[in-house]
Amino acid sequence: MSNVSACDLCDGDGGQLVFRSDGYRVVLVDEAAYPGFCRVIWNGHVKEMTDLSPVDRNALMQAVWAVEAAVREVMQPEKINVASLGNMTPHVHWHVIPRYADDAHFPSPVWAEVKRDTPAATLEQRRAKLPQLRTAIERHLATPS
Repeated sequence: MSNVSACDLCDGDGGQLVFRSDGYRVVLVDEAAYPGFCRVIWNGHVKEMTDLSPVDRNALMQAVWAVEAAVREVMQPEKINVASLGNMTPHVHWHVIPRYADDAHFPSPVWAEVKRDTPAATLEQRRAKLPQLRTAIERHLATPS
């Protein structure tokens, strides 16, 4: 395992906290070009999914799918990207990212070179949905699948 004291996801929430359980938390990520970008983060410091027990892995992935469903419902993107990289932050976490044909990187990954500027009014309309998204995430996580 890596040094826990140097882990950004151990030292803070990793975004604006939406939901926390004993095992994981869900946060909204402060990415101006991507309103609705969420992370599902395992609370304990583990590096890989296989460091978790099968029960914990299942609970975490059920949370990822619940967040994806909430993002789809509220943000109504053209596509959802779900990714677990952790190269820079080796702590189990999943990105749930709403994607649109007019977003800054589409169709490339959000970490690629910028292709365009999304109109400010469009981004503001998407940001206006964030309170609804928070409520939808909480509802989807409270409803067993």
